[in-house]
Amino acid sequence: MTRLEQLFDEHGQSPWLDNLTRPGLRDGSLSHLAAAGVRGVTANPTIVAKAIMASDAYDAQFETLVSSGHSVEAAYWHLIVADVVDALGIFRPIFERDGGDGFVSIEVSPRCAHDTEASVTAARALHEGIGQPNLLVKVPATSQGVPAIETLIGEGHSTNVTLIFSLPRYRQVLEAYLSGLEAFAERGGDLASVHSVASFFVSRVDSEVDSRLESLGTDSALELRGQAAVAQARLAYQMFRDAHSGPRWTRLAERGARVQRPLWASTSTKNAEYPDTLYVDSLIGPDTVNTMPESTIEAFEDHGTIARTIDTGTAAAASVMKALGTVGIDMEDVSHTLERQGIATFEASFAEVLHALDAKAHALSGA
Repeated sequence: MTRLEQLFDEHGQSPWLDNLTRPGLRDGSLSHLAAAGVRGVTANPTIVAKAIMASDAYDAQFETLVSSGHSVEAAYWHLIVADVVDALGIFRPIFERDGGDGFVSIEVSPRCAHDTEASVTAARALHEGIGQPNLLVKVPATSQGVPAIETLIGEGHSTNVTLIFSLPRYRQVLEAYLSGLEAFAERGGDLASVHSVASFFVSRVDSEVDSRLESLGTDSALELRGQAAVAQARLAYQMFRDAHSGPRWTRLAERGARVQRPLWASTSTKNAEYPDTLYVDSLIGPDTVNTMPESTIEAFEDHGTIARTIDTGTAAAASVMKALGTVGIDMEDVSHTLERQGIATFEASFAEVLHALDAKAHALSGA
């Protein structure tokens, strides 16, 4: 049994791959990972841009699309959707087996991040165009994205809520999910058909907080380096458990509702001084997902720890968060900074790949 399989079988955590490329689909490496215990796939605009620009595997399809009159941006979405559909086929057997995994995520355009209606329209179009039950459409948890998420869940659209960096925003996401389920139930919807994960970003939190702690430079500040991300994620897990208990949740569960699992994202270690499996080993527990790049999967398979850790040291986690405030770290400002950076990075990647494809289209046309 692989360590990935142990994560799920022994502790109820689903390991997913945070990458999707056409070469990986064609050479069988994605199928191999699925056989080894990977139970789903996530991607984002930066991952997609790198995949398209780093390989000639997309060229033939792109040439056909632009030659038949598609715009560069329309061709881009056709390229992405083709990969997502292939990946959905690989993971469909897992979905058919238990209905709780086997998902592939595709993100709405980063241009929609601050537009509620545009996010809803884009997510609907992806669900309707792809039309497979193991598809999750990613919508950023901006202040404008949260009401879009409630609307989408209320329409029965399975959603991956992404770019969550703070506990207050996560609380809003949980409320949007529950309210959306209630609205869908009122419409007579089948709650069991709705799936959702809430992608709570981890390593980026430590990168930003550590930088601020080092700027402060005091002994009490420096002692807190490398602790913020895990502490916040553990407190988020407690919020998840609280939201999925009590009379409100019981009424939904009796209608077939599924929990909105926390998904630990950005789990590759950014600081070389930290263990390369820090954000896997420290966040293991039931009803969670950890999405990892190949390098982190390889490291975890080699020397990762298999133990329930997500709800150990909850009091210590609260103490860490309190101590961060005491030394002058404003976690709400940290989250706003990271959200802005995340969206800006995705927008830049989106623009870059469209520019590269546009240049390719002009070369094909001889212009």
